[in-house]
Amino acid sequence: MEQNYLYTLAFIKRDDEILMLNRRKAPWFGMWNGVGGKRDPGESPADCIRREIQEETGIAVGSERIRFRGTLSWNADFVAASTGLYLYFVELDSTYAFPAPVGTSEGILDWKKIDWINNPRNLGVAYNIRFFLTDLIGDDQPKHYHCVFEGDRLVRVESMALND
Repeated sequence: MEQNYLYTLAFIKRDDEILMLNRRKAPWFGMWNGVGGKRDPGESPADCIRREIQEETGIAVGSERIRFRGTLSWNADFVAASTGLYLYFVELDSTYAFPAPVGTSEGILDWKKIDWINNPRNLGVAYNIRFFLTDLIGDDQPKHYHCVFEGDRLVRVESMALND
């Protein structure tokens, strides 16, 4: 499934926590999500996510730590500037110091426990994350996740392996 998405999203892990961003703007305004953003003209998705991580968190991540985990798309009922994005996973050393919470121009960055993020009763996290975060962390096989929305309500998330 070849795509040319304009956006990227990364989940940065340290021990049993993920560095999350409580967003200041749509989509997912006021909700916890990963970090990422829009590709510059001619910029590869991998270069974009490395730049976005640096800009949004101040963390300089080498290419060897950034792992492509797949793509995420959604139907037209979800109001966003695009139809999908590239997903990445970064694992930091357990001793990596990043004091949080910290306010940024994008929102509030804070470390959140993976169990807290994945809890189905947690309504403060972007609704689709719990459907792919465990795979993103533990499975090297990139997947495509497609989110089906009815208005703002997430109806289901479909997943399939991506062929390289």
